[in-house]
Amino acid sequence: MADAAAAHGATVVFGSFPERPFPLAVAAGPRVLREAHAVGADVLLLDSIAAALAAPSLAVRASRLPVVGTLHQPPGGIDHGRVRAAAQASLDRLAYRRASLLIAASEYLAGQLRDQGVAPERIRVVPPGRDVVPGPAGRAVDLRRGRRAAFLSVANWLPHKGVLELLDAFARLPPDSATLHLAGDELAAPEYAKRIRRRLARPDLAGRVVRHGAQSPGAVAALYAGADAFALPAFRASYGTVWGEAMASGLPVVGWRAGNLPHLLDHGQQGLMAAPGDVAALSRALLKLATDEELRRHMGRAARERSLARPTWEQSAAAYFAAIRSVLSPAVPSGQ
Repeated sequence: MADAAAAHGATVVFGSFPERPFPLAVAAGPRVLREAHAVGADVLLLDSIAAALAAPSLAVRASRLPVVGTLHQPPGGIDHGRVRAAAQASLDRLAYRRASLLIAASEYLAGQLRDQGVAPERIRVVPPGRDVVPGPAGRAVDLRRGRRAAFLSVANWLPHKGVLELLDAFARLPPDSATLHLAGDELAAPEYAKRIRRRLARPDLAGRVVRHGAQSPGAVAALYAGADAFALPAFRASYGTVWGEAMASGLPVVGWRAGNLPHLLDHGQQGLMAAPGDVAALSRALLKLATDEELRRHMGRAARERSLARPTWEQSAAAYFAAIRSVLSPAVPSGQ
């Protein structure tokens, strides 16, 4: 959105909190807000990652600028333990009460906000774009490695992404049925990464899983182009950008019936969903797509068609900046 701002007559100036253990960075709130006001901005954008840290300062001294929350995670975040999540959720909600508008990344996230008592008129849904950076020119790389199908999973190695469950489900497939490709940051959660590496080292996955690590957008696009299906059993996802990208690339999707995925596809039409945590059902879904090429093609076409109803990044940016301007005076056509 910051990169697209200029095309919409706007500028986004970033301010940040120091990297300190939660909640110590709260102490920097007054300074961060003073600096935000000092740049001469028209509106204060409050990212959901920083909302809790700004909350006490906003509660003590209201911002003279209209505040717009940009939410890509629910109050309390996603990756934290119970105590941290509860404390952060309380602070997040305190900050959001000061906001004129909350821009949510999905209908799923907007529904969570409404369930917590946020008035619907204070919420605007602006999903991420579905389009991806084009991959290298030429034919798509064959990712099957001599097997019947290639599955791709794009996710940082975090517990809520369900990487371990995906590996357990994939291991149940016949060895000649599919190759699994993993792309994403392998250092995001070091202890969880150790568990994944131990699982990958077991004989039932030998030679069947390819690790790509963190990749550039263009390289990820090339992986989408070379895969037959996409698998990401995330337990929680406020939107699931990679699901949307995979569908736009014509890939059927496999995952849990959780988070925003049920808002993106219909089970049996653009992909297959299993009950969260049901590894056996997840494995059956993988096997069904691995062994039925015509089903993959049919679901892939349906996924691509459905994705066309969702916005591109340019359309999302237009909606995002229009939402922000809706809280400003008509006399302020552009700005920061």
